[in-house]
Amino acid sequence: MERAGATLHWEVYGTGDRTIVLLPTWEIVYSRMWKAQIPYLSRSFRVVVYDATGTGRSTRPHDPARYTHLNRVADAVAVMDATRTDRALVVGYSMGAELALYLSALHPDRVDGAVALAASHPWRIPVADRLAPPWDPTSGEPPREWSKFSVEWWRRDWRDFLEFFMAQVSSDPHSTMGWDDGVAWGLDQEPDVLWWTIVDSEDFDVDDMKQRLARSSTPTLLIHGTDDRITSHASSVWLDGLMPSARLESIEDAGHAVLARYPVRFNHLVHGFANEVWGLGPRTPDRRELGTTAWSAPAPGRRRALYLSSPIGLGHARRDVAIADALIAAHPELDVDWLAQHPVTRVLDGAGHRIHPASRLLASESAHIEAECGEHALDAFQALRDMDEILLHNFHVLDDVMAAGDYDLVIADESWDLDYHLFENPALKRAPLAWMTDFVGFTPMPHGGARQVEVARDYNLEMIEHVADHPTLRDAAVFVGSPDDIAPGTFGEGLPVVRDWTEDHFDFSGYVTGFDPRALGDRDRLRAEVGFGVDELVCVVAVGGSGVGTDLLRRVVGAAPVLRHAVPNLRMVVVTGPRIDPATLPQVDGVEYHAYVDRLYRWLAACDVAIVQGGLTTTMELTAAKVPFIYVPLRGHFEQNVHVRARLDRYGAGRRMDYDELDPQAVADAVADLLSRPAEFADVETDGAERAAALIGRLL
Repeated sequence: MERAGATLHWEVYGTGDRTIVLLPTWEIVYSRMWKAQIPYLSRSFRVVVYDATGTGRSTRPHDPARYTHLNRVADAVAVMDATRTDRALVVGYSMGAELALYLSALHPDRVDGAVALAASHPWRIPVADRLAPPWDPTSGEPPREWSKFSVEWWRRDWRDFLEFFMAQVSSDPHSTMGWDDGVAWGLDQEPDVLWWTIVDSEDFDVDDMKQRLARSSTPTLLIHGTDDRITSHASSVWLDGLMPSARLESIEDAGHAVLARYPVRFNHLVHGFANEVWGLGPRTPDRRELGTTAWSAPAPGRRRALYLSSPIGLGHARRDVAIADALIAAHPELDVDWLAQHPVTRVLDGAGHRIHPASRLLASESAHIEAECGEHALDAFQALRDMDEILLHNFHVLDDVMAAGDYDLVIADESWDLDYHLFENPALKRAPLAWMTDFVGFTPMPHGGARQVEVARDYNLEMIEHVADHPTLRDAAVFVGSPDDIAPGTFGEGLPVVRDWTEDHFDFSGYVTGFDPRALGDRDRLRAEVGFGVDELVCVVAVGGSGVGTDLLRRVVGAAPVLRHAVPNLRMVVVTGPRIDPATLPQVDGVEYHAYVDRLYRWLAACDVAIVQGGLTTTMELTAAKVPFIYVPLRGHFEQNVHVRARLDRYGAGRRMDYDELDPQAVADAVADLLSRPAEFADVETDGAERAAALIGRLL
């Protein structure tokens, strides 16, 4: 939309006749700052968001007079008009909270209620640490701390100011992601434009505005962290005393960026206040949206568990089905619901398990991981960090399912959304929790440099503090493996040894393959059942259930002619998985494609040699079946390069090859060598599923 020489970009999410407008804040960042709020709020309400003049996808007029408070108010009204929003609940943060107050004071007919987080305003009480003399450019010395609040310094070293300022915004412990986001978004701004937003921007009668706010009857929720370094908590205490229609929600020990650092609490406050303003009653899960309107409490004598399985690949799904089956065998009165997404649902459908209808509301983690990949490369740690809004959205879905489901037990296999946000909000725990994982701790990779070393250490420290602060939140903690499977090293400088800490806080189930190689029976008969000739040599190439293996498949298939020359009559069977279309891969003589194979472990056990990615499940299935294999870890993937490698080394299994060395002759030589001698791997446990089920079953 156009207004007063600027083009403003707006977006609308969700539907309905009740609208929340998420207002822009200071023009140092743009509407991306609402990434943690839009998915949750738009499930219940219509949500309007827009980039302020001078930010994001809106234009940047080079006219200082365009960046005033009344222009901000007029822009907000114009966006409401353009989106056909007659009335709304307006939500603002910092300078955006000031905008929310002015909008409600000047246009009360358009505002049903206002939420003001860390509100700035003309009468704010200064933060003591912000009092600093302005920088003197002639001094020959760079400014320190708040003296950097100078347009001259901004023009000279914009990044330096951003890094300092965003450290004050994201001052809470473990706020590295908020700092990274703020700096990245701020780099999109022009220093002069930002300066215009605060110089001579007060174009209204301050006393009149104060009187309007004092008379306002618009319901207003003030939210403020008590340790805010940008706008003092006392400033909202002052507003609370001025405005009879306001009430203050103080967040103890929190800094300025409550919406980013404590998003679950902030989102619940906004949602609850919206329900209050519109007379909708207390916030409760929408059973129609969750698909649970016809559900009733468990029948007498029956019990109910909710199972969460990581959607990154298919490995977790196979082992989780095995554990669930063992748990049901030991507790026949137990019904299991799965909150899961593709490709896990493919395995669950085949195994006859019940998928919760709210699963359709989950955002795809696999799609995000695939989008983060380079050529056979994935910075798994950074990809997980960048998935913050997806994990938050999925936690909100999970929280509603738990609240509506009357569950006796929640089982989570590397469900990072639940683990993180439940520790951050322990009051939301509603049932005993069993947590499972096959690795503990994030490991920085060389390509990440000093910054990744620092951030990985911080994430590990936060996990350690979570468990120390809430030692009973995980009623069972199961490491899928043995202590010897834990990679050596510490969680970071000055932090515990990973193995020592894990042994103190986990029980060990042994590995869970999801099958017993002995139960597969005679190998010749198995080969016949899966379609492999008794006398032919078969090489299975597989990359798991995600779509990140395309590059590896292309490279291995490209080596097929040389490989067949080195090993005559070799049959190459390529299993792409459910997220890679075989039609997109090269068609080569002697190579056959299969998009998805149910119980792939049977094919792996029946083949003569395999080439796979570096994922744990597939490599351990081959180890259990004692089939020789090459594994090629994704470049930059800490779990595959560190944790999986350490475990395979313990079993003496697999030949690790780097993607860069996979030229056709190297592949042919390696396969020929593996076929020339038996695979002498250590035995893999066969009772892991039963042991895990026993550890979890104690909670019933």
